[in-house]
Amino acid sequence: MTGIVIALAITAFAQVTNTGPERAAVMKSVQQFADAFNKGDTKTAAAVCADQTSIIDEFPPHIWHGAGACAKWMSDYDADAKKNGITDGLVTLNAPKHLDLNGDHAYVVIPADYTYKQNGKAVKETGSTFTVVLQKTAAGWRIAAWTWSKN
Repeated sequence: MTGIVIALAITAFAQVTNTGPERAAVMKSVQQFADAFNKGDTKTAAAVCADQTSIIDEFPPHIWHGAGACAKWMSDYDADAKKNGITDGLVTLNAPKHLDLNGDHAYVVIPADYTYKQNGKAVKETGSTFTVVLQKTAAGWRIAAWTWSKN
């Protein structure tokens, strides 16, 4: 399974890389965030986020914003997963549908899949959409907002 995820990620990354170095840098940040989530690495996920971030997701409270929003989202995800018997969460990003660059801002729409185990049973959610807004900073591209739309 890991090999398939890596192959899909490399394919998505390669398609964007061919369109220019800034687009590749944008996708690198998005992929870093997904990789950090997949590893449960809160520190790296938070580092990819801007100081002020807005998030919309499918589990309560459904919205996070402001300083520390990425870390708070990760904490709330962990609590929700524990409450619902969810383990082994894994996000797979596919090739982006849109990647628009406008100066120091980027807008990316990415089809994505989410697999996990719920009470030990494998579950696969396919066809979701991960929409991300990034801002270029001195430290590189940082996620300023994102939303997960479950299919």
